Amino acid sequence: MALLEAFGRLALVALEFHGRCVALLGLTIRGLFRRPFDGRAIATQVVRVGVEGLPVVLLTAVFTGAVLALQTYTGFQRFHAEAWVGSVVSLSMLRELAPVLTGLMVAGRSGSAMAAEIGSMRVTEQIDALVALATDPVQYLFVPRILAGIIVLPMLVVLANAFGVMGGYLVAVRLLGANPVVYMENSFQFLDLNDLWSGLIKAAAFGLLITLIGCQQGFDTRGGAEGVGRSTTAAVVLGSLAILVSDFFLTKVLF
Repeated sequence: MALLEAFGRLALVALEFHGRCVALLGLTIRGLFRRPFDGRAIATQVVRVGVEGLPVVLLTAVFTGAVLALQTYTGFQRFHAEAWVGSVVSLSMLRELAPVLTGLMVAGRSGSAMAAEIGSMRVTEQIDALVALATDPVQYLFVPRILAGIIVLPMLVVLANAFGVMGGYLVAVRLLGANPVVYMENSFQFLDLNDLWSGLIKAAAFGLLITLIGCQQGFDTRGGAEGVGRSTTAAVVLGSLAILVSDFFLTKVLF
């Protein structure tokens, strides 16, 4: 009975979380079409999510491509297929690794920051002050951040694709001695537009999930400074899990 009770309690918490996210997403969509339209706030969030997060995303992409090339090259040597390392690196980066790893990096950096910022506003009653001033807090706080996430994540993924392929090229050609002409030809020989677009669609979906969960966790913060810490941690954990789970279903639909 205790096990069933714990399972039921967990199921109720999960359903409540999903219902809350859907409700806040509906309010956010409504806020998109209501005045005022704050372009400056959107631009600020684009800078925070995109420009300030660019170094960690590019560094992650470069070393991911480098490690992938190193592993596949040494593995393919066993059956003399080193020429196909470029194809593996480019397909893996465009379809899967660049969107997922970029999403995880942004969730750890920007999703947690959004939860901490909005959570601090909640516990210091700044959100209550917005309501008292007849300002819709969801439109004011959620819309710029969610729009920024949807806009910026695909841009970051495009750069991550390029830097990941470059990292693989440097390792395979400069370090391991692969033929540069063959490597570059095979890198793009089996790519098509669907490989690129699928990664960008994933990135936009991940941007929506990361920012929505980060804002939701901050907005529903309770318990003072300790509650802000819990919300920040939950934003990273839930955002990362949402990326990994949704990645499976998006891959199933897109391919």
